[in-house]
Amino acid sequence: MSTPPLASGPEGPRALRPLLDIVLEALDEGARARGGPLPAGGPDAVAARMREALGEALPDEGDPHALRTLIRAFAEGAADPAHPRCAAHLHCPPLALATAADLAASALNPSLDSWDQAPAASALETLVAGALAAEIHGPGEDTGTTPDSLITTGGTESNQLALLLAREAYGGSVQLVCGANAHHSLARAAWLLGLPDPVVVPAPAGTIHPAALDEALSHLPGPLLVTATAGTTDAGLIDPLPEIAARCAARGARLHIDAAYGGGLLFSDRHRARLAGLDAADTVTLDLHKLGWQPVAAGLLAVKDRRDLTALRHRADYLNAADDTEAGLPDLLGRSLRTTRRPDVLKLAVTFRTLGRSGLGALVDQVCARAREFAALVDQHPGFELHARPAISTVLFRPADATDDTVAAVRRALLTDGRAVLGRARLDGRLWLKATLLNPATGPADLAALLHLVAARQATLVEGHTPR
Repeated sequence: MSTPPLASGPEGPRALRPLLDIVLEALDEGARARGGPLPAGGPDAVAARMREALGEALPDEGDPHALRTLIRAFAEGAADPAHPRCAAHLHCPPLALATAADLAASALNPSLDSWDQAPAASALETLVAGALAAEIHGPGEDTGTTPDSLITTGGTESNQLALLLAREAYGGSVQLVCGANAHHSLARAAWLLGLPDPVVVPAPAGTIHPAALDEALSHLPGPLLVTATAGTTDAGLIDPLPEIAARCAARGARLHIDAAYGGGLLFSDRHRARLAGLDAADTVTLDLHKLGWQPVAAGLLAVKDRRDLTALRHRADYLNAADDTEAGLPDLLGRSLRTTRRPDVLKLAVTFRTLGRSGLGALVDQVCARAREFAALVDQHPGFELHARPAISTVLFRPADATDDTVAAVRRALLTDGRAVLGRARLDGRLWLKATLLNPATGPADLAALLHLVAARQATLVEGHTPR
């Protein structure tokens, strides 16, 4: 058997061209076969189709048609985040240009654990990470600090790193204080790092009440790490960041802000002011595979003072020998807890340079506007109840007078049909359907169709007939 062609090197582009044609055709065939935002039939049906397409996972002899067969089946069985009725999660449709950049990164396959594996990638990451840190924290000139940021796999890794840096800044221990609205990854990070169980501050209206936080801080021995949220997973709510920052400063507590969702508002002139106080945080989490329209993964942890990152320094002689570092070769091991790392920075750099702040801001404004339009449709419909006006691009709603069991059944029925993908959130003691609108191409007709599908599916479940 001849040696399969490689993706990079002088012959790489020639080897990729025919394969790309196969991939694009298979993606198109799979999408047409799926026909909607989700494959029909539920988990068992999808698994059966995938099992048939795969056959033996590791056969004795290869199949030259495997690329087309498996990608077609993969696409047919995929959830399509670009479909206007796929709106369950913070799962964005990636920009085509970012996806193309990601392909180039995969073909060249740099590994950001030593400079000699990623010369250009390490330089690009330094530039983009510094620019993003300055976007969040400012240039640092007034405080005498220099901000920086680390590229991560997403909010979970960023939050874990934020707790780790806080623990090390305080000499090995810290008490996490978070709101009841905090992301689950924070409590998990505390467990993973061997920290005490978090002190949870009530958030009865979905956000931390500054007076309740202050009361909790007044009774706790230090050192303390407070975490606030800019864009909750359930409803997209933003904690009162300036007030929380003031309480932390008065009590000597370190502040981390999880802006994995809401951080994208920074790009919008219209919505940026809602993140006032973000620059006061010691660390900030941001996910650009949410309101940044990047392929997974594209996370970030920004630090106000890059000296905090010294806690991550690590030596492995074959990667960052001391004499190599002294001679000027960049040391990359202190940029992550991971060793091998993809150059996720390339798709970010391509997106920023292509769209600019105005282009990204326009996308943010569009999805926020679509959320307000959908909320208005729900509010005007006698058969539905709206939870509240959207804070970012998430709308919570439910059929009027429905039980929680009915709400859950409607959602699962739509998933099984493959016709709409909605999330769920439990707030105020009730279960709500969740529409997270991250597709800038979604239009008014798509929103009306989504609401009609929910009403129709409820009717078939509750009344036992199919509406016209």
